[in-house]
Parts: sequence; structure tokens; C-alpha cells
Amino acid sequence: MQREIITTADGSRTIQIKDWDEQYHSKHGAIQEAYHVFIKHGLDLFQGKKESVHILEIGFGTGLNALITLLETSKSGLYTAYYGIEAYPVSPEELAQLNYIPELKAHDFQEQFTQMHSSPWEKQVAITDNFSLCKKQCDFKEIDFENCMDLIYFDAFGARVQPELWTEDVFELMFRALKVNGVLVTYAAKGSVRRAMQAVGFEVERLPGPPGKREMLRAKKVGVNANNP
Repeated sequence: MQREIITTADGSRTIQIKDWDEQYHSKHGAIQEAYHVFIKHGLDLFQGKKESVHILEIGFGTGLNALITLLETSKSGLYTAYYGIEAYPVSPEELAQLNYIPELKAHDFQEQFTQMHSSPWEKQVAITDNFSLCKKQCDFKEIDFENCMDLIYFDAFGARVQPELWTEDVFELMFRALKVNGVLVTYAAKGSVRRAMQAVGFEVERLPGPPGKREMLRAKKVGVNANNP
């Protein structure tokens, strides 16, 4: 598939898959979307309330979500164990064209961002004293975590182009991976996605979306269901 680097509305870049007319991040602002969906409505639920947090990202991609999580937790001291799932890693040539470090004014974290991408797969690596990363190169349906995650960033390609990633089967795996009271956040807001989440036991709420989107979804594991003990 043909891929190209594009500049989004807030000046930050992302990768576009031309055949699908789909981007890794919102064309209305990659950094803005990431902060709104995953930090404001996800990570901030745990800042100042826990000493550590386990985060699973579905779609590690460019590493933007991991980077901003590192930036935010470095301020608070929240220990973060981060797990990124990615079936098709971004190439070094693509990474070299991304501009997250200057756009975020995060020059002190250039080495850590580079390490996120150069570190070996399937291995837990200490990026800083309070942030570890384990990248797994696999299909999302191969995830086998159970009752160990506090937070899931569900950042897969949209249901328009990959509907198989937004099904009850996939959300059952997400439900199982989370601890009780764990949270999943996603930019998506389709009714079919919300219903699939509810069908496996999630309590789902609609929230105001990032620039360019009216709504987004946040799902909470408030208990267990028959399929997910």
C-alpha cells in the first residue's frame, strides 16, 4: 500500500495510507487528538491517584501516544509500564520525517523517543527510571493479557477500513486484559462500536471528541461477564 507523510492541522505530521484514505492520526491535528483522547480522557484518570499504571496501546504506530504518555508521567512521577501492539512497524525512513519532538518542545526526550523505536520487540525495556516499554509485533487478536491493565489506548485504524478490529471478539480480549475498574479510550464513536463494547460487559460513555469529531468513547470494566471471568 502506498504511504506518505502528511502535515495535520496543528502542524504535527502523521502517516497516510493513500489506498484507504486513512491516517495514523487525525488530519485535524495529530498531537491535539492524542492529548484529547488518550491523556485528557484516559491517563489523567490515574495521575495523582496511583503510584503505577499499566497501559496497553492497540496500534503503537508512530509512537506518538507513548511519547506524550512519557512526557506527562515524567512530570507526575507516575510509574508506567507501557505495552504497545503493532502488526506492521513504521519504517526508520518514515520516523525520520515525523516532527513530534520539535512540535512538543520535547528536545530533552529525543534520546528516549529514539529508544522507543530502536528497542527490541517482545522485551521489557527501561526507557527512563519510571517508564518501561514492551513492544509486541502481533495481530491484535493474538493478545493474551488477563486482568493486568489499568488503561487501554484503542488506536486501531478506523472501522470504515478495518471493521474486523472493532468487533465483539476483539473487545472481549480488551475486557479480559483490563483489571476491574480499568478503562479503555478510543477516538471512535460509531454506534456499532459502542454496542460491541456493551455486549462484552463494558459500561460505555460518549464524551466530546477531539477537533474534527463530535464524540469519542470511553469504556469501563465495572465487573465481569459470563465470557470474561
